Amino acid sequence: MIKTGIIGATGYAGAQLVWILHNHPEAEISFLCSNSYVGDDYSHIYRNFSGHLDMDCVSMDDAFSRLDEIDVLFLSMPHGKSFEISKAAVSKGKKVIDLGADFRLKDITEYEQWYKVDHNAEDLLKEAVYGLPELNRDEIRKANLVANPGCYPTASILALAPLVKNDLIDPDSIIIDAKSGVTGAGRSAVTNNLYCEVNDSIKAYALTTHRHTPEIEQVLGDVSGKDITLTFTPHLTPMSRGILSVCYGKLSDEYSEETLLQLYRDFYKDEYFVKITDAPPETRYTKGSNMCHISLRVDRRTSRVVVVSAIDNLIKGAAGQAVQNMNLLFGLEENTGIAFPAMVP
Repeated sequence: MIKTGIIGATGYAGAQLVWILHNHPEAEISFLCSNSYVGDDYSHIYRNFSGHLDMDCVSMDDAFSRLDEIDVLFLSMPHGKSFEISKAAVSKGKKVIDLGADFRLKDITEYEQWYKVDHNAEDLLKEAVYGLPELNRDEIRKANLVANPGCYPTASILALAPLVKNDLIDPDSIIIDAKSGVTGAGRSAVTNNLYCEVNDSIKAYALTTHRHTPEIEQVLGDVSGKDITLTFTPHLTPMSRGILSVCYGKLSDEYSEETLLQLYRDFYKDEYFVKITDAPPETRYTKGSNMCHISLRVDRRTSRVVVVSAIDNLIKGAAGQAVQNMNLLFGLEENTGIAFPAMVP
């Protein structure tokens, strides 16, 4: 069995990770760490675990002292918090999967500009592998530290990768209009995320300044071999979970819809978790699963392609993808423990 530790276990992504690992046939949870609930029984925090998981949350100091117990450490913390524990775990030969942002951007200066904190783990950053399996599978298998992608970047990169890889759109024309459920904002009690603030409303936020922008640009730039600068606008929608990413690009030539759909089918033909659909995807058909559904339409009038991608932000956008990466690190079938479809309704 793969022995796992989770730091940040009581946030929404951490709780989803606990749920998946608790049900994973090849993994067991050694400890759960929480800054806010030290000493509390996890099943009292999330009562869906009553009768299933009897384990008290430990402190960060306890987590440091228990690294020898585990094979892999999952981190689900705010940016700027993963440096020291990652160094300690890797130095002990443990695998680290960071669901946060601290090892996603390769350029430290860019990280510090966007996240407004100093990065003090440059040596570790150099060996971190971006954990999007559909693009970096071979590198992930050999990694010690995996930077789990953000939720918006996962949906958007998977939507656009076939186009930029094959030079089918003008890279300067890319616009991403994306919507997320409220769990994407985390579990902290913030006024803007209260029920009365988000119900019956939708709003754009972090216009031109969202921190996932450089992550999307970096990865699509690696895929295309070109520098990419794009426009990314996120929105908060009145639903618990899910991301719908609508991506626009100016086509470099005349391509039929069927030609592009076939390109996508070929590009993702061996990918269990990516499905190319005829109808534009809906978040409800990926909710509660590690799936990504993608479809597209060609607008002949404007010579643009519109690609629509749907994921569950807490699973393929966070915890499920982290377990997908764990499976790769330990030589398991990639879909082990996460092969379930969405639950509808």
